[in-house]
Amino acid sequence: MKNAILSLAFCAVMPVFAQQKATVTIHPEQGKQIIPKEIYGQFAEHLGTCIYGGLWVGEDSSIPNVKGYRTDVLEALKKLKVPVLRWPGGCFADEYHWMDGIGPREKRPRMVNNNWGGTVEDNSFGTHEFLDLCEMLGCEPYISGNVGSGTVEELAKWVEYMTSEQGSPMAKLRKENGREKPWKVKYLGVGNESWGCGGNMLPEYYSDLYRRYQTYCRNYNGNQLFKIASGASDYDYHWTEVLMQKAAGHMSGISLHYYTVLGWSGSKGSATQFSDEDYYWTLGKCREIEDVVKRHMAIMDKYDPQKRIGLMVDEWGTWWDEEPGTIPGHLYQQNTLRDAFVASLTLDIFHKYTDRIKMTNIAQIANVLQSMILTKDDKMILTPTYHVFEMYNVHQNATYLPLDLQCNRMIVRDDRIVPLVSATASRNQEGVIHISLSNVSLDETEDITINLGDVKVGTVTGRILTADKIDAYNTFDQPDIVSPKNFKDAKITKDGLQVKMPAKSIVVLEVK
Repeated sequence: MKNAILSLAFCAVMPVFAQQKATVTIHPEQGKQIIPKEIYGQFAEHLGTCIYGGLWVGEDSSIPNVKGYRTDVLEALKKLKVPVLRWPGGCFADEYHWMDGIGPREKRPRMVNNNWGGTVEDNSFGTHEFLDLCEMLGCEPYISGNVGSGTVEELAKWVEYMTSEQGSPMAKLRKENGREKPWKVKYLGVGNESWGCGGNMLPEYYSDLYRRYQTYCRNYNGNQLFKIASGASDYDYHWTEVLMQKAAGHMSGISLHYYTVLGWSGSKGSATQFSDEDYYWTLGKCREIEDVVKRHMAIMDKYDPQKRIGLMVDEWGTWWDEEPGTIPGHLYQQNTLRDAFVASLTLDIFHKYTDRIKMTNIAQIANVLQSMILTKDDKMILTPTYHVFEMYNVHQNATYLPLDLQCNRMIVRDDRIVPLVSATASRNQEGVIHISLSNVSLDETEDITINLGDVKVGTVTGRILTADKIDAYNTFDQPDIVSPKNFKDAKITKDGLQVKMPAKSIVVLEVK
């Protein structure tokens, strides 16, 4: 492996054999941008057992619940400090007709989920159940509206139903269904993946359609909608160009979807069985999101130099082959320490561009793709990705501190360059600095020097996430194989902080 290691200075030129020690130089005096808590957003689609069995079991279930919501999942999500939750899709959104999901549950019509496995759903989880869950979690709801198969009137009435106060027919209907006061709904997506499952539209056509639909989504009783246009899939820069040219004046945000998929192997790859080369390639692919968002942001800057419009990466994460023996179309996958690194490295990148990136939503919250939580009957486990989000939530609404990083790098397949260390830092309102570090090397300890400038360090504490193997994951019989532990290998010296990071580990330090 050593002949693939590159120094920072020569990473694009030639391999070197002598390793260099990693150094992180943090610039606290340059901190200006706030890391919006919405960067840590979640996504719950009607897909597989994300909703039914993951979040919702119903009030009559033998599984412990609070008004139908799983007690164990509810408590875990509260600890995660979920800031915003996107629902009901995804592809499901453009086949979802919201009026089927209101009123007495026993009278709601059943529907077939044509996008995801042909599952029959009873609509027992609808608008009230979702918005009440957001209130219980203390998070902002993000509604994805049906543009693909729905009408302007349908979407307009949904907004009215959720947010209008008195006098309107939809407010009257909401009150008859048991909700007196309107909800606060900030984020509204006008369609989803309109270039694909949301209607297979061309950007010129969708731009006109977006302008039409958003016109009739009104602000009621002081509720201010943040309207989000259905944006591009990863490298489709033409889509962003057209939408910004034709509809920028009518939107508050535009979405972007980017999945890390092991594409070169002929399939998406196994979630739990992969080679070292697969692992490093995955990290190179996940880091490529930085170049993707920069190119989309450059297009947005042409039409919106004031950065009024937010870039919302409202679907991201790993996408592997479904676990053997699970239902086709339900996208159930395990979650290993490799997935935890995809989460940490991606969040490190998002922190750098919050002048434009205002929200991201990892896919998905439970039992689907790179989920936080896995459930089976009355059992629940927290995934390695959950632990990254929990450890990293100290960065929510903190001031981003720019930094310089020098470390060894390696070249993997397709000439992707993978730095062996990743880092990010922030300072909260109390002046406490948090530093997140990832050592992605499978076999090398990293001795990292952290320079904090003029900051006087009194104490440093930390937590670490690691495991014996990179393909380690939590099971229902062994739920704590990958879980955070106290970290004690950070020392205060005259040269700054000295951190000894084991191979394949993620550390979050608290500096006071």
